[in-house]
Amino acid sequence: MTDPTETGAAGAGAEGHVEAVLGRDGLEALVSVLRRRGRTVVGPTVRDGAIVLDELDSAGALPWGWGVELEAGRYRLRRREDGAAFAHSAGPQSWKSFLHPERVRQWTADREPDGGMTVREDRPRGVAYAFLGVRPCDLRAIRVLDRVMIGGRHRDPAYRSRRTGAFLVAVECTEPGATCFCVSMGSGPAADAGYDLALTEVLDGEGHRFLCRSGSPEGAEVLVELPRRTADAPTRTAAADAVRDAADRMGRSMPPVDLRTLMRDNLEAERWDDVTARCLSCGNCTMVCPTCFCTTTEDVTDLTGDHAERWRRWDSCYDLDFSLLGGGPVRASPRSRYRQWLTHKLGTWHDQFGSSGCVGCGRCIVWCPTGIDLTEEAHALREEAAREEGRK
Repeated sequence: MTDPTETGAAGAGAEGHVEAVLGRDGLEALVSVLRRRGRTVVGPTVRDGAIVLDELDSAGALPWGWGVELEAGRYRLRRREDGAAFAHSAGPQSWKSFLHPERVRQWTADREPDGGMTVREDRPRGVAYAFLGVRPCDLRAIRVLDRVMIGGRHRDPAYRSRRTGAFLVAVECTEPGATCFCVSMGSGPAADAGYDLALTEVLDGEGHRFLCRSGSPEGAEVLVELPRRTADAPTRTAAADAVRDAADRMGRSMPPVDLRTLMRDNLEAERWDDVTARCLSCGNCTMVCPTCFCTTTEDVTDLTGDHAERWRRWDSCYDLDFSLLGGGPVRASPRSRYRQWLTHKLGTWHDQFGSSGCVGCGRCIVWCPTGIDLTEEAHALREEAAREEGRK
């Protein structure tokens, strides 16, 4: 398993490196071995017209032969002829749903017959997860969440209990979607670090197979338990070519500028008015984003008042109450709230956590009901800045 506090230590060159080729039987065995080791295996599967993340009891539940068609505000499943298991782009969920769940109870309180009160803290229960099918962009997102949730002074024990010991099986991207831009953010399509095992799916005249390499000692232990054959040069070449080709077929890109500077220097750009005329302030982009982490608390009680609970739940900077103070909300307009989200994600996140908050997965583009595209907005801000500079 990878250590979340040392995210750079588990790359492809880590101690215990093993490389092999797996067939479909190897993938079946992988799920069995991980379950036998006491892990809850979570991976992609088809449900309700989408590829979602759910607990897997076998590799047969993977989305074999399914792909997706993506565009701004649009997501559709489509059948593939090649039977690939991982030829799909990011779905509506990310691994955040398991590591940093939408709702977590923090404590309960009960009134006693003598008038006293008993308060019981809900201590986080560790879950031995195995995540199968983690895309490189999502692998980066987990590392970003690690820095936010357990990498600083304010650590989240609930997150740490789920993250510590999680076994990560990355799958390199060979089929980018129309809304993907991981190359612009330096987060894919190749898996570079933070995994226990990395798979690259290969389909060619030599058959359907997976190049598998370990990135941690436990990953190497698991790999040697699987039915496998020695990694051969043609498979290595085919895998490398498929990943390289994916990098050349990204559907979106960010402007080739310093995004931190672009956001900082254009806070009063007219483009903010244009985009927020379309924004519903629904918060979909923050809900599907694999790195957005904000939460609030809510207290609930029964009708008698004898039992109460406090819950932590996801919150969104698009909510009017998110910045509510005594005199009213700090960000009362949709313009101010959208600008806060984008400038934080691409700019001031660096100041807080040392990296961008965006990994280029494109989920916010797909699941925006009005099709707002943050890459389009970044390009528009750059073009407006260039026009303004030309007038000087």
